[in-house]
Amino acid sequence: MSLVLVDIADRVATLTLNNPAERNSLSKPMVDEIIGAMNAIESDEGVGAIVVTGTAPAFCAGANLGNLAESTPESLGSIYEGFLRIARSPLPTLAAVNGAAVGAGLNLALGCDVRIAGRRAKFDSRFLQLGIHPGGGNTWMSRRIVGPQNTAAMVVFGEILNGEEAERIGLVYRCVDDDELLDVAHAMAARAASSPRELSKVVKRTISEMADVSEHSDAVAKELTPQIWSTRQPWFAERLAALSAKISSKNRA
Repeated sequence: MSLVLVDIADRVATLTLNNPAERNSLSKPMVDEIIGAMNAIESDEGVGAIVVTGTAPAFCAGANLGNLAESTPESLGSIYEGFLRIARSPLPTLAAVNGAAVGAGLNLALGCDVRIAGRRAKFDSRFLQLGIHPGGGNTWMSRRIVGPQNTAAMVVFGEILNGEEAERIGLVYRCVDDDELLDVAHAMAARAASSPRELSKVVKRTISEMADVSEHSDAVAKELTPQIWSTRQPWFAERLAALSAKISSKNRA
C-alpha cells in the first residue's frame, strides 16, 4: 500500500497521507514517500499548487517515533522532514484539514501557506500533555500565525480547536462543511495554479521575506525589482492583451 497518494488535476497536485489504520501518523517510510512525491511534484512544470490532506478519518495524528525516550536529534529530524519538506516548497501549498491534526500533524498544517478546515477538524498541540517540549518549529510557526496568546492557549493550556474555533482565531483561513472541504480546497488551489508558475513562486518568496521588513518604504523598494521583472515576461503581454480584448468586446456590446 502506498503511504502517500498523489493526484493531479487542473494544475493542482493533491498529496494525501494514506495510512488511516495509524491515523496517517508520520513514520520514516511515510516521510520517505512524502519527500519522493514532493520532488516529483515540483519537477512537474504542469503543477502550479499543492493541496495536502489525509485519508479519513484523520489529517495527521503526529509523529510515529516509537520510544521517544530514546529519540535523538537525528531520529527526530528524519521524521520532521515530512512536514519541513512541504513547508520548504516554493509552490503555493494549502492544507485541507479533514480530521485530527496532532503534534507533528499540526506542524504539517502550520507549514502550509493556507489552511482550510472541515468542521470535524481538530487542532491539538498535545506536546505538553505528553510531557514533551514542542518541536519542529511549532511555537515559531504558531506564534507567527495566531500570535502569542493563542499559541499559549493551544500549547501551554492544551486547548483543542475544531474547525470553526480555528477559523475564529485565524489558524485557518476558512472552515467549511466536511463534504465540501476537498472541493473548496481544490478550487482555491486551482486559482493559484492558474497564475504563471514562476510568478507564484516569486510572490510566495516575497511574502515570506516581508516578515523582516518594518518600513513601508522598504517594502515598496523590495517589491519593485520583481514587479518590473514580471512586466518583462511573455505572460504579462499575453494577459494584458487578453484583458484589453475583453474590455473592448464589452464596450462594443
